[in-house]
Amino acid sequence: MHKFAHFADAHLGAHREPKLRRMELQVFDDAMGKCVEMGVDFVLASGDIFHVGIPDLAVVNAAVRSMMKVRNAGIPIYAIYGSHDYTPNGTSIIDVLETAGVIVNVFKHEFEGDRLKLRFTVDEKTGAKVTGISARKIGLESKYYEALDKGPLEEESGPKLFLFHSGLTELKPEYLSEMETVGVDVLPKGFDYYAGGHIHQRGEYKAEGRENIVFPGPLFTGYGVDLEATARGERRGLYVAEFDDALRSKRFVPVGDFGGVYREYELGGINAVEAGRRVREDLHGVDVEGKLVVIRAHGELAGGRVSEVGFAEVRERLSERGALHVYLNTRSLKSKEAPEVLAVGQDASAIERTMFERGAGQVRVSAERLKGQRGAATAVELLDTMRQRPKLGEQKREYGSKMTGAGMRIMGLEESGAK
Repeated sequence: MHKFAHFADAHLGAHREPKLRRMELQVFDDAMGKCVEMGVDFVLASGDIFHVGIPDLAVVNAAVRSMMKVRNAGIPIYAIYGSHDYTPNGTSIIDVLETAGVIVNVFKHEFEGDRLKLRFTVDEKTGAKVTGISARKIGLESKYYEALDKGPLEEESGPKLFLFHSGLTELKPEYLSEMETVGVDVLPKGFDYYAGGHIHQRGEYKAEGRENIVFPGPLFTGYGVDLEATARGERRGLYVAEFDDALRSKRFVPVGDFGGVYREYELGGINAVEAGRRVREDLHGVDVEGKLVVIRAHGELAGGRVSEVGFAEVRERLSERGALHVYLNTRSLKSKEAPEVLAVGQDASAIERTMFERGAGQVRVSAERLKGQRGAATAVELLDTMRQRPKLGEQKREYGSKMTGAGMRIMGLEESGAK
């Protein structure tokens, strides 16, 4: 009997706060160590290993060190691009890692006319046939699926594994109602395992002719909503599956042993001073040592500003008591006296997203990609791209042209070519 591991959405480098960055790298290292410990034959990585296409080199160095534990044990890592893995010039760290032999990108394809042909990567040890479709920015991988020639894939004998990084319309969680998705029928039938990524919620599904559709969820967390779920007790980890001529079993394997504390407060109808007192009293004596602490507050204060509740002080005191990290979500807490522009105590990336979410609701636009949460995601992506500095020796005109092209693609004004 053979076995493989499947993970997705590590989003390494997503956090700027040092403690969170250390935690996400430690969880990734633990996951790679777990793969070696369990003696898997290969690993499937269904996109978004990193949070951006050209991540901080310190993050890359730590990640490669962890992945080399797997490679040095003779275990291949088969991967695809996630939606965060693209760059303005079309080459990302995923390409560098493949060139270096750390991973194998299994999105091997070519176009014959207007039909997309996929090639299988055959695992030498087990004979498993692996293929898949990489994600593209803002859900543009749907074009790949529309052009996919499924016939040859479905006729191939098994065992067969398909990697993808897309939300599936029929299986989409309610809170992701605005997310761009594809129908489950775009997946070729008859594969033994469909290794999903992109959806930050663990789930096992099946559809007609498509058994074992698996989303492992994020390895640690890429966004505030992931932190909240982790603090509530949702386990993070990867899947391990056993197979011979067909899939025989699959199971979720938790990774990371830190606990969490989640507190939610309705503070409407009271003033800021009373609100702060209630929060501090509730948290007094709570064991936060070595734990991820998430605090969510909502309502409309009867008096005082949100900044006067004292969340910054609460965060500082919890950190002094040994909390691994304190994440504050006060986006839904408002004041009658003055509108609050920022959510107090959030990290910079969360504040940026909050600002864009609020702005998206105040601007009247016709393009769907610029509305609501999707519009906020587009704005965040555009901001992250525009932060990229010129390369050493790159001419100003070349840099300007590159960034203009990237911005147009992100805004949906010009699609990038097939990759």
